Amino acid sequence: MSLRILVDADACPVKDEVYRVAWRTVVPVTLVSNAPFRVPDHPLIERVVVSDGFDAADDWIAERADAASIVVTADILLADRCLKAGATVLAPTGKPFTTASIGGAVATRAIMADLRAGLGEGIGGPKPFAKEDRSRFLSALDAAIVRLKRV
Repeated sequence: MSLRILVDADACPVKDEVYRVAWRTVVPVTLVSNAPFRVPDHPLIERVVVSDGFDAADDWIAERADAASIVVTADILLADRCLKAGATVLAPTGKPFTTASIGGAVATRAIMADLRAGLGEGIGGPKPFAKEDRSRFLSALDAAIVRLKRV
């Protein structure tokens, strides 16, 4: 197994950061989405466009995630599936999803979904993506690559 980065790319705000780290560390990246978008023409960067079916991108990523994968996603349920496959999982904010934290994240997600269903739009979503999130993500991705290259 060789190290690689799998990106849940449809709404990923850190694609440019992933490219920069991949080029510097020579780690291949696969960006998975339901719709085509431009990616740099580079041998380390691959774009995979899946059908627009429900969870098609998540399924593609989860089926290929393994101990040599770093998965970048904000999707808690996809993070859970990838952790179970042994992958390292990072949110675009740089927050790692871990086997110790994922249960609480899944439960919180379910509670918030129930609240939104009952109260409508009165419940806010996550904080807006900030410059500090980008910086934290870059540090977390670098650290994950260093750790996995040692294995």
